[in-house]
Amino acid sequence: MAKTTDEIYTGASAQERLESYLRAVAHLGHVEISVNNFDKSLWFYTEVLGLALTETDGDTAYLRAWQDFDHHTLVLRASDKSEVNRMAWRVSSDESLKLFEKQLKLMNIDYTWVEGGTKKALGDALHFKSPSGLPIELYWEKEKFVTDDPQVKSKLPSHPSKYTAKGVAPRRFDHVNIIVDDVKKEQEWWTDLLGIHHRYYIQNKENERLGSWLSRTNIAHEVALMRNANQNGAAFHHLAYFLDTGDELLRAANLMAENDIKIEWGPGKHGTSGAQFLYVFEPSGHRIEIWTGGFLIFSPDWEPIEWVSEVGQLGLEMWGSTPPESYFTYGTKLGE
Repeated sequence: MAKTTDEIYTGASAQERLESYLRAVAHLGHVEISVNNFDKSLWFYTEVLGLALTETDGDTAYLRAWQDFDHHTLVLRASDKSEVNRMAWRVSSDESLKLFEKQLKLMNIDYTWVEGGTKKALGDALHFKSPSGLPIELYWEKEKFVTDDPQVKSKLPSHPSKYTAKGVAPRRFDHVNIIVDDVKKEQEWWTDLLGIHHRYYIQNKENERLGSWLSRTNIAHEVALMRNANQNGAAFHHLAYFLDTGDELLRAANLMAENDIKIEWGPGKHGTSGAQFLYVFEPSGHRIEIWTGGFLIFSPDWEPIEWVSEVGQLGLEMWGSTPPESYFTYGTKLGE
């Protein structure tokens, strides 16, 4: 049976504990998705959502928000089916990547190395799966977005590209959300192995974990885990991009309606994170969240906040709207 990190490091040497400290995820980096309607989806992400197209390579497109500093935060691949192929996290150093390999061996978790240069703009990477089958990628090196195009390059050194207000025009990539059968088990694994802090969670009257929200940085969450109401395995719930203001969110809702993009839920406001939200479905069936606000976390000894069933509705939606059943049951499949 595979050992947990705690079991491995019980009575560990000073060197082992140092390695545990140095083995760290830095932040969520990007998501790779396959789409069964590549042209229509690319139109959605560039013209309606307003992401910048860094480049295309055959049937693959690399996209980013206007203040994403990396070469890409979203990879779009043409396919006959819509799936999520990889959720990628940057680690804190090259040494950290090697220490993760060591830890995966100790925990008997199957993994593969992907040599740098095999994937566009990416250095060496580790591929493996979570207990629920979520495809994870860890990497250290990734190219930054750089351009000399005067139509794209910003005069502001802190802006990798101009703000164009094309489409929704989100500022940055924000988070991912996954539905799983056992939220508590999955959350403990992500926190135990990857060191992604547990920020807040919801329990129902039967004391079942309905959702957990985690982050490595100081934003409210970079990955969310929600209970699959169907209890038929893991699926990808959504990826999210961040806007600056609530006014921009209302503008986004108008843009979606004008362009015949299905709005699933919102605009609304999550009490748990304090963020305003809008959920839509892109043309190939992936759910996208556009959101703004959300609290920030700076405390190094943060304790996860419990939302009990009595206040659960306020946590889900402060303004009183009810999510459709699809919100708790629908997700796109996970790739192999």
